[in-house]
Amino acid sequence: MAVAGKCNCIEINVPLSFLVLLLFCGLAFGQIQISVLEELENGAVVRDIAQDLGLDIRKLSTRKIKVSSNNGKRYIDVNKSGRLFVSDRIDREALCDSSSSCHLNFEVLLENPTEVHNVEVEILDANDNAPQFPRDEYQLEITESALPGSRFPIEHAQDPDVGSNSVRQYRLSPNEHFALDSNKPSLNSKHIELVLKKPLDREQTPYHELILTASDGGSPALTGTAKINVRVLDSNDNVPVFDSSVYKVKLLENSPKDTLVIKLNATDLDEGTNGEVFYSFSSYTPERVRQMFSMDTNTGDIRVKSNVDYEDTTSYEMYIQAMDKGPAAVAAHCKVVVEVVDVNDNVPEIVLSSLSSPVREDARADTVVALISVTDRDSGQNKQVSLEIQPGLPFKIKSFRNYYTLVTSAFLDRETIAAYNVTLSATDGGTPPLSSQKTIQVDVADVNDNPPRFEQTSYTVYVPENNAPGNSLCTVKAQDSDVNENARITYTVLNDNNHGIPVTSYVSIKPDTGVAYALRSFDYESLREFHFQVKAQDGGIPPLSRVATVYIYVMDQNDHTPEIINPPANGTRSTETVLKNADPGALVTKVLAYDADAGPNAWLIYVLEQASDLDLFKVHEHTGEVRTTRRILEDNSTSFSLTVLVRDHGLPSRSSTATINVAIMEVPPKVMPDPKRIIRPHSSLIFTNVTLYLIVALSATTFVFLVTVVVLAIVRCHAYCSQPGSCSPCCVSQKAPKDGGSATIGASGGGGGGGGPGGQPNNNVVLRRDLKVEPHYIEVRGNGSLTKTYCYKTCLTATSGSDTFMFYNTGRPISGTWGSERFFTGGSGFVRRLSVPDAAMQSKGPNADWRYSASLRAGMASSVQMEEASVIQGAQGMLVQNWPTVSSAAAPVEVDLGALQLSTQMDTAYGR
Repeated sequence: MAVAGKCNCIEINVPLSFLVLLLFCGLAFGQIQISVLEELENGAVVRDIAQDLGLDIRKLSTRKIKVSSNNGKRYIDVNKSGRLFVSDRIDREALCDSSSSCHLNFEVLLENPTEVHNVEVEILDANDNAPQFPRDEYQLEITESALPGSRFPIEHAQDPDVGSNSVRQYRLSPNEHFALDSNKPSLNSKHIELVLKKPLDREQTPYHELILTASDGGSPALTGTAKINVRVLDSNDNVPVFDSSVYKVKLLENSPKDTLVIKLNATDLDEGTNGEVFYSFSSYTPERVRQMFSMDTNTGDIRVKSNVDYEDTTSYEMYIQAMDKGPAAVAAHCKVVVEVVDVNDNVPEIVLSSLSSPVREDARADTVVALISVTDRDSGQNKQVSLEIQPGLPFKIKSFRNYYTLVTSAFLDRETIAAYNVTLSATDGGTPPLSSQKTIQVDVADVNDNPPRFEQTSYTVYVPENNAPGNSLCTVKAQDSDVNENARITYTVLNDNNHGIPVTSYVSIKPDTGVAYALRSFDYESLREFHFQVKAQDGGIPPLSRVATVYIYVMDQNDHTPEIINPPANGTRSTETVLKNADPGALVTKVLAYDADAGPNAWLIYVLEQASDLDLFKVHEHTGEVRTTRRILEDNSTSFSLTVLVRDHGLPSRSSTATINVAIMEVPPKVMPDPKRIIRPHSSLIFTNVTLYLIVALSATTFVFLVTVVVLAIVRCHAYCSQPGSCSPCCVSQKAPKDGGSATIGASGGGGGGGGPGGQPNNNVVLRRDLKVEPHYIEVRGNGSLTKTYCYKTCLTATSGSDTFMFYNTGRPISGTWGSERFFTGGSGFVRRLSVPDAAMQSKGPNADWRYSASLRAGMASSVQMEEASVIQGAQGMLVQNWPTVSSAAAPVEVDLGALQLSTQMDTAYGR
């Protein structure tokens, strides 16, 4: 081992003092040289560097000794004891090829203080490779005219070892004609030469077989052999000679066809045909090279025959031989090496290694979708590749070693985009750069994240009444943005009650279509509207649902005919009377009717359809009042027949008729009791057959009772009218003022206080002569000294079969806030009530309305609003019919009255 520094030193014997000087010089410059034999096993110690550097072994652990290498791979390392050892396999032939010298350089680093020592390791060759010839057998053709001393080149053997371990000796099998020119050929020579020692005689020996052996200088020596077959030819003593034995040329890949690669030249000193040289590929040239290049046999031009691709082969070796055309021509050989220059002619290739599609729309960010690899067959900068995707997608590219991954960068929504076409673009670093694209489709798998949505939150359906059960009512439609089972919607009706009846008894719904059907026929008069809720639920897991409300409105149909209440339809004609001297506009009667329908179907019009004298009577088209249009003439008939048509506004309209007989009277007729007609509360007319004696007895009893009641009523009315500020509509309250002034006429009013001394009423009650009421009605009302008000009235008509006294008990004390009322009970039992407020500043009630008894209320089931209205209002559930043309600021006050009605048969004359 030799240690060298700034001076160049070799391994020789020198004086000891000079060696010490060299050691000092090496340590000063921090460089150490060592030698290591190749193929040592790992862990083999090659040097104690601590001893060479004079280091204290005990301090090595604190000084952190280590080895640093620049080539990245560490073949030799140092342990804590300062010894260098082999850490990886050392193959000299792999590291330095056939170089005569092979060195490894690294640094040994120390801390505290910092020291750097360069170490140069010489790799010593080991004889681990035997010599080997390029071919196992050689064919030689030698003319017999060859002179002794002629030389024939043979390719030498190759030995990767160097120095004494390389090829050192060639031996030729014993023969008398050939020998090697030297046992120690030049190391730089590519051939060994076979020398002809003795002229050949083809006729004696046409073939010669020789064995060539190559030996290296190792110990033990390794050998390799090759067989030489010599064919003796006739003489042609000159062979062509190339200008060079090896030609090197560079060729761009993708060069066009017929591009000249190289022009070879070989000369032959012979003349004539023996001097004409032709060129060809030798047998050593592979077939694939012959398919790639062409040779012009006459000119020696080598041209491109096929596409030259750097990515397939980076270099080509062609073995060319040149021969003359003479007999027994000998070939001259040369080698042409074509190095292909890379051109950026390959686009990057995108390979989809794996694809996870579809991807759930609820996948988290950075979920791997695809694994991609990109390769480029070019080299150098042309091989550097980058990969990217188009912007605006919820994906991104991540690099992973030699692969790329396509991952999610944002949340996916299948309802917005169900599939993505991701275009992968790969671009290399060449000039100009080349790129390639590959499109992959990434499908988004649906997740049940959207509930069904109704087209509208509520539905309004109008259904005509009397519909057939099973008819379609409506179709509710819901949409679900999901797909497949997550979008399969099922419709159900939520179980609920409508007026105590389950709504499922009214309607049903088809689960898959949302069509709602009626389960029964609807009747407007009993059910006008109802609603139910429909739930739309998808088939996802878990399922999602929404609810919509359906409002059903039953539309009225004109399925009811107007029903005439007055006159009653009892099979007889109603007879009404009118005084002959009645003024124009006198009320004859009032036709009452109602229609169970609603809206225009219940708007009633009264028309005088037929009459004995059309210009004498008229019917108000809205109220049904029959009045005279003029005074009755002397020559007019004493009786008339009227037919009143009651028609609704339905399409088509329905109508009913009422026939009324009107009798003209000079004087009030005597009341004739009819034993067949008895009006009882809450009962219909009952006709019975009684004997004449029973009728007379009952009439007499009734007459006596009636006279008594009338007398009491007059007295009571007088007491009532004597109260200041109040009087009955049929009476005049007169009270002499204290100052002797004129009497005060009181308006119709209820209540009143004491008038005279001691709180006793002091009223005079007389019938007013200008009272515009039917002369056969008398009403007496008042309170007198009683604690409750009372009222009675008598019905005295010419044709009535009975007279009725009605006593009303208000059930509350007298108050000035209540107005007095006039009740008129006709012969048919109807009661007409007029309410008049006490105070003049109070709102007026509507005009006179009709009130009828409970016996005629049974057929009345509803109230109807019309454009023009009159009020039919009665106690204890009587029907109310309003005509809007009469605007009532304050409705009449209804009081719960206990009514006592006494019906008697009486025979009395009407008196004023």
